[in-house]
Amino acid sequence: MPGVSARGLSHEERRQLAVNLTRVLALYRSILDAYIIEFFTDNLWGTLPCSWQEALDGLEPPQLATLLLGMPREGEVARYSSVWPLTLLALKSTACALAFTRTPGFQTPSEFLENPSQSSRLTAPFRKHVRPKKQHEIRRLGELVKKLSDLTGCTQVVDVGSGQGHLSRFMALGLGLTVKSIEGDQRLVERAQRLDQELLQALEKEERRNPQVRSGPRHCPHHVVRWVDPTALCEELLRPLEKPARGGARLLLTGLHACGDLSAALLRHFCCCPEVVALASVGCCYMKLSDPGGYPLSQWVAGLPGHTLPYRLREGACHALEEYAVRLQKAGPGLRTHCYRAALETVIRRAQPELRRPGVQGIPRVHELKIEEYVQRGLQRVGLDPQLPLNLAALQAHQAQENRVVAFFSLALLLAPLVETLILLDRLLYLQEHGFHAELLPIFSPELSPKSEEAGAPPSAVGLSLRVQEAPGKVMRSHVCALRSQLQRLPAASFTPGPSSVPTRSKLPAQRNPG
Repeated sequence: MPGVSARGLSHEERRQLAVNLTRVLALYRSILDAYIIEFFTDNLWGTLPCSWQEALDGLEPPQLATLLLGMPREGEVARYSSVWPLTLLALKSTACALAFTRTPGFQTPSEFLENPSQSSRLTAPFRKHVRPKKQHEIRRLGELVKKLSDLTGCTQVVDVGSGQGHLSRFMALGLGLTVKSIEGDQRLVERAQRLDQELLQALEKEERRNPQVRSGPRHCPHHVVRWVDPTALCEELLRPLEKPARGGARLLLTGLHACGDLSAALLRHFCCCPEVVALASVGCCYMKLSDPGGYPLSQWVAGLPGHTLPYRLREGACHALEEYAVRLQKAGPGLRTHCYRAALETVIRRAQPELRRPGVQGIPRVHELKIEEYVQRGLQRVGLDPQLPLNLAALQAHQAQENRVVAFFSLALLLAPLVETLILLDRLLYLQEHGFHAELLPIFSPELSPKSEEAGAPPSAVGLSLRVQEAPGKVMRSHVCALRSQLQRLPAASFTPGPSSVPTRSKLPAQRNPG
């Protein structure tokens, strides 16, 4: 899907893009604010212009992927069976034109062609216990951190919100970096330490079998149990593992899926702490951002009318448009889940009107169930009588509108990247307001590493930043990455979160990454 590259925009063009985004999001707020599970209870289809309804009604999922989302199959030519209204075409064009591109500017051969569960770019010991998506992510981000480390002469990498330590382990034992791993969950840290030792033993065993691959001494990551407060400076992030032989410590901060406010915290640490020479951060879970504090960060965005992003909009930005387009092209039965859940909501409202949008624990193999079977299981999961009398005719009428539900959800997904773009753009502008040049580029494959609908993991977003004394920042071509270099030294002062604050040395925030 085409989009705009942040790299090619001047500071003023970025500011104007923020203005345009807030205006467009305000214009289509009714679509973004809607909950798909209220499709029937709130008559969401009826909220669309009649001309849109006529254009979208009856389209099959593959047609929605091709015509609406602009993601045809390879070699497919988009063919419209009717003339679409200009307003709908304008929405599609605007969504494509204003969103940051999530596709790399270069093509790399797939690392999962031979085996969909094993990256060909990682050796077997580094793949163990790591899901394919995470294999892709730790390799791409780890190699990028290594390049940044070499470029900036950093003495230590700090992996914040490290979870089970997959990234830290790859950087330390695979790339030879000195790594401090910070995680707030004691259990995850203990598991990470066990996995460190298991990997170390596997590597040593491999070296004994094949002396030619023997490398220098290996050092596991240094793990620290610490919950990073998103409202205060974390001294542990800045404490070196050992005193450098000469000069001061030069730290590189990184975080893979830096959850919610943790991404904002890493940016603030970078801005106010001169010992942090580089940053490579992958944000996620936008719905967990505090407002204010996590968004907006920049004075510019905070001053724009309509800049606020309610929970629903931020949650929608965590969905992977590319991944859903693939599902549409396959037209699998799993697409009916939203329709079933929306039908269940009508039954819940009739039985207990005050119960709205309750969480329904995962119902397995939804696509194999009749709609009434799904509703009965859903009622049980929300604490209602599964034997409630059901209006089968009404449920079947809802099921007949499955493609309409899919079409409305596709409309919302078409707009969701604009929300993510505004969040990322706000971070770029924040860095620029504090004297740094910043860039944002794609680093992960959006198909291999889509946002998780449950956890909100990002598809391809990596924030990369450099602190260079006199030279402008060099942009590292990778998946979504933001890169910055210092243009002026910031004063050291106390830090107070908020869009108008100047980050400094005193108390800075950070929050744990769930991964």
